Amino acid sequence: MQIYKAPVDEMMFLLDAFGYGEVHKLEPYAAYDLDTMRAVLDQTATFASEVMLACNRVGDQQGLSWDPKTGAVTTPKGFKEAYQRLVEGGYVGLAAPPEYGGGGAPMSLASFVSEMHTAGNKSMSMCPGLTAGLVEALHEHGSKELQDRYMEKLISGTWTGTMCLTEPQCGTDLGLVRTKAIPEGDHYRLTGTKIWITFGEHDFTENICHLVLARLPDAPEGIKGISTFLVPKINEDGTRNNVKCTGLEHKMGIHASPT
Repeated sequence: MQIYKAPVDEMMFLLDAFGYGEVHKLEPYAAYDLDTMRAVLDQTATFASEVMLACNRVGDQQGLSWDPKTGAVTTPKGFKEAYQRLVEGGYVGLAAPPEYGGGGAPMSLASFVSEMHTAGNKSMSMCPGLTAGLVEALHEHGSKELQDRYMEKLISGTWTGTMCLTEPQCGTDLGLVRTKAIPEGDHYRLTGTKIWITFGEHDFTENICHLVLARLPDAPEGIKGISTFLVPKINEDGTRNNVKCTGLEHKMGIHASPT
């Protein structure tokens, strides 16, 4: 029997030792006093041990299935249901901007929550983690139009996000990225192949939003010629975008993480 006891007391000690009281004085985090932080951590500890850990072993034993005809990926038994409970708990957008439905929590709390999710079920924890990364990128660098179109759905967990960086010929040296982005009216047409895309295809949500690195026709060589694009699996008009999973990677210890 697997057991996970989250180190909530130690986390609270660290918050005190590093002066979280001063952070609480800042207006954005006024609602997150130490009692509230403790309540969230206690709730997360229970969720990690009773929900995420409960399907961790079966996830690693059963693994994923991939349909070569459609490119669809099916996650292990219990994973889809556990993800829905994670969404209902408000974990995906815990630290996201309140104006788009996020919790506005400090990153110190979000980091502890992520630690517990990871300890309970590493494979599943990578999904909300990647979505949170896309939300942060959109909030800091996306246009108002893109923010209004995607942020709320991502923060609520209705849609999920990925980051598409690596290609067959490059990983650590992203200056070698070859994916092309050709302007077409008010959008771009991307052509290329990406690998190692964690949660690039799954059955948790209908739509998956990909943050993709690509090059414009007149882009210079190297990293200065890279642009970032948001590529949804399902277009705004409901049509299916031409994004397809062509296979699954084997990842030791996280067989239930679709990559």
